Amino acid sequence: MIRRTILEWQTIRYGEAADEIPVQAADRIAAIAAASPLAGRGGGGVLEHGRKQLRARGVVGVIAAEGCAMEILPKIDFPGEDGAEMTGSIRRRLVHMLAVALDLKIEAGQVTTLDWQRETLLEILIRLFSAKLVDAVRQGMPQRYVEHADDLPVLRGRLDVTRQFTILAAEPSRLACRYDSLTADIALNRIMKAAVAQLVRIARTADNQRRLRELAFAYADIADVPISVLRWDEVGLDRTNSRWRELLNLARLLLGERFQTTSAGCSDGFSLLFEMNTLFEEYVARMLKRALVDTDLRVVSQGGRLYCLETEDRRGLFQTRPDILVKRGDEVVQIIDTKWKRIADRIDDARQGVSQSDVYQMMAYGQLYKCDRLTLLYPHHAAVKNSEGVHAVHQVTGCSNWLQTATIDIGRSEMFSERLRAITDF
Repeated sequence: MIRRTILEWQTIRYGEAADEIPVQAADRIAAIAAASPLAGRGGGGVLEHGRKQLRARGVVGVIAAEGCAMEILPKIDFPGEDGAEMTGSIRRRLVHMLAVALDLKIEAGQVTTLDWQRETLLEILIRLFSAKLVDAVRQGMPQRYVEHADDLPVLRGRLDVTRQFTILAAEPSRLACRYDSLTADIALNRIMKAAVAQLVRIARTADNQRRLRELAFAYADIADVPISVLRWDEVGLDRTNSRWRELLNLARLLLGERFQTTSAGCSDGFSLLFEMNTLFEEYVARMLKRALVDTDLRVVSQGGRLYCLETEDRRGLFQTRPDILVKRGDEVVQIIDTKWKRIADRIDDARQGVSQSDVYQMMAYGQLYKCDRLTLLYPHHAAVKNSEGVHAVHQVTGCSNWLQTATIDIGRSEMFSERLRAITDF
């Protein structure tokens, strides 16, 4: 099994040399990546397939093909760490970001330091899911009463009078019965079985394979339902089965219900991919909500939805969706746009590498939402000489709006909400 780990925007060469992956493996990985919904119209949104190398883009996760797998991790700095130690720290931090963004309560303590360093992100997520599911199944699968209609020789439940005296009028030996029976063959368990069936084909570690085989046996009597027709809307969670909420969220993640996942069958391959721009935005939004919970402010993610233009008949054109709105009542007091890219810290670059289109966008937001505090938030990195926080504040020409650029260190987990609150200055 050929397995390689690279960081986003890095390249990996393919060919016949000892430090290169075989051409056939590169072709298979590139084909699976191109099939992902995140690949875009040209198919290069996940990996750029060059003549001699594959280059990762701003998408992270795992791409598995026959006999080979590639793991793409985000660029997160951990000073003083390198090699396997840094790779393990990045995996741990990425899992934490996923847990926050998707409301997962993941107890990462059950994964050892050595496992973080040697197992891929996919194997770690499979381990967390399967271990949690084994514990839940041992306590009993959720069940509920389901109504049945059947023609039986003896009465069970209540008689369906209409059917009895129409369809069965000529068969007095059969009774049209309607009754309720307690069953485990419900939407929630079908989703869990689909996740187990999916993961048992792609898990590579012995522990994961063992747990998944045990789970497949436990779910043997549950109906097989294709992933594409699973009834997520029929899942009902209440106080009697609330402990399954985390497992349902993990299943959504692993089956691609939330982020984009592509599976082309066990022989062709599988991909579990996350767009870092989206993940960074959701992570910051949720952490900011925690930071402002004791204030009169509220955080709205992907809200607003005002239009830039109107037609003569008052129809809106070019709807806006700022990443994060901080509101006091109905008033927007700050607009934050997150950008998963690295800003520069050069004396001769007053723009710090900030995109001109991003500035134009923030100016439009300030005008539409009547907000004079605008923030572009980036991940902090080692090349920025100053510490995290606000790096530059500029007044928008001709008005009272102020645009600031700031960074937040994703690699530091301690006091994250408080540090984020300090950057937003509330």
